[in-house]
Amino acid sequence: MQLVSLSHVNDPATTTIYPGDPPFELETVATIERDGYYLRFVRQGEHTGTHWGAPGHFNQGEPLADELDLHDLHRPAVKIDVREKCARDPGYAVTVADVEAWEKRHGRIPDESMVIIWTGWDAKWGTAGFTRAHPGFAVETARWLIGTGRVGHRGGTGTDAFSPDVGADETFAVSRLIYQRHRISLEILANLQSLPETGAHILCGGQINRAGSGSPALIYGLLP
Repeated sequence: MQLVSLSHVNDPATTTIYPGDPPFELETVATIERDGYYLRFVRQGEHTGTHWGAPGHFNQGEPLADELDLHDLHRPAVKIDVREKCARDPGYAVTVADVEAWEKRHGRIPDESMVIIWTGWDAKWGTAGFTRAHPGFAVETARWLIGTGRVGHRGGTGTDAFSPDVGADETFAVSRLIYQRHRISLEILANLQSLPETGAHILCGGQINRAGSGSPALIYGLLP
């Protein structure tokens, strides 16, 4: 299989922080010249940059990062290209009809998949435009993906924007639906042009913190 990276490189100069999250900071605490080795102190939120979120991120009592299974972090993946619609409407909400149109071309989404939308927001990374209104899934689309088994018990959603919710939704209705059972959300993805529409798998790395809400991550696409 071919391996591709779907993660941004974190850099304090360019990493866009969700409003209200802690700043991302790197401090050099040891140098080779002075200490014989190089080491930095990292300060960041659990959802800084490219990351995945655990169900307990939005739902009390649902699994946290250390309570997930390895299979929850390795799922079949599909990519739905909605860039054209999102370019016309920055707050576009992906509809059931969008997914059904995709399935007419590519076949039914496998059960318990990661359903990833390619909105074009990855091109805005590091700019003020990334934090403004962004696209996401419509609430009824999230319900449909869950109810039909397409994301099932341990699938989820993915996006190159901040979250599966449209940016204008301050209730995080889609997140509250997706982040249940063992479903996860992949957020601030990069390099989605390298991910095929279907046939790939997603592999999520990142550290597992005790009772973590998720993790900054290296997220890989495994291509057939």
